Amino acid sequence: MLIGVLGLQGDYREHQKLLNELGVESIKVRRASELEKVDALIIPGGESTAMSNLAKSFGLFPALRDFAKAKPVLGTCAGMIMLADDVEGSIPGQEFIGGLPIKVSRNAYGGQTHSFESEVDFGTLKEKVAFIRAPRILDSSKVEVLATLNGEAVAVRSGHLFGASFHPEITGSKFLHNLFLEHCKIAKD
Repeated sequence: MLIGVLGLQGDYREHQKLLNELGVESIKVRRASELEKVDALIIPGGESTAMSNLAKSFGLFPALRDFAKAKPVLGTCAGMIMLADDVEGSIPGQEFIGGLPIKVSRNAYGGQTHSFESEVDFGTLKEKVAFIRAPRILDSSKVEVLATLNGEAVAVRSGHLFGASFHPEITGSKFLHNLFLEHCKIAKD
């Protein structure tokens, strides 16, 4: 199994390092031809406007949208914004991949100076993750909630699409990646 990590902007290196620690091969994806080689994709945290502009410049949106319709994708922080169907606070003309039936609000947990680490509840365990200019999930009524913070959804799943408000790769949290990889193995078989 080969996992792609969208390498346009953001912390793609940290996701690749975490995948390596989990014994999973990964490649950085910047072109549609690279996307064709992978079984699943992780869209990292970063800055959703910059990520959107770069995806547009690289002509990646058609390939990313087709991929997200058919194969597993995990979006963390800005990556979740890119997957969300409804984005509050987006820049006029900003494009998204879509497919994840949630409503999110960009930077709703506060700006850079309000970043924090906290334990999120996955139901069976709690893990420390980082919230950096994190989006808030405003509507999770059409998805499965995977993790909460103070009773609020912070990680969700709908079919083969996963999204999280936080950065698990910064604190070394592996639970979300393991859930995603389990799904990828089932999807590949």
